[in-house]
Amino acid sequence: MPIRVLLADDQPLIRAGLVMVIADIPDIEVVGEAGNGAEAVQLVRELAPDVVVMDIRMPGMDGIEATGLITRETGAPHVLVLTTFDDQDNVYNALRAGASGFLVKDMALDDIITAVRVVADGDALLAPKVTRRLIEDFAARPQPAAVLPPDDLQGITDREREVLTLIGRGLSNAEIAEALFITGATVKAYVTRLLAKLDARDRVHLVITAYEHGLVSAGRL
Repeated sequence: MPIRVLLADDQPLIRAGLVMVIADIPDIEVVGEAGNGAEAVQLVRELAPDVVVMDIRMPGMDGIEATGLITRETGAPHVLVLTTFDDQDNVYNALRAGASGFLVKDMALDDIITAVRVVADGDALLAPKVTRRLIEDFAARPQPAAVLPPDDLQGITDREREVLTLIGRGLSNAEIAEALFITGATVKAYVTRLLAKLDARDRVHLVITAYEHGLVSAGRL
């Protein structure tokens, strides 16, 4: 079955361009288009897409509020946020609302298609350079007050904390395995346990947890 995609952007030309590109991709199909966040929320309920490509800045309900409403529902699709490099504050808020990754509006079309496939497969979009840069931006800010209670990390082991720290720095499983001298399968097992113990939606939200609990901060990437 093809990956069902809903496009949410207030610029018809951007939506039309993505529709044209996806039309030639056999494993992806656009099932709907929304011009603002409220329309996106409604269409998600009606069409049950697998992935929502969500702009942040839209009239009325913006992409951040819409992402929060969408991801709180049972069986929610994954949300890919459309952003630009000057949107760091909004992107962080979108991640906390439940987004699974980023698309930059000037990305190569092949990268956009790859991003849709990555999040549809249940992973978070952490590989592209844009995400590494955003993580660096988050870590360079003054450390915020932890959103989660301070004792939330007491249930993880020292090794799991090490893995969480490296995830927060944007390392892939292969890079973590090399850094800790363990196998890729072992890293994957640690990631799975961290997702369960921290009630994290995906890898992006493990990054947020590491950042909010001070495991990743300025000068430690």
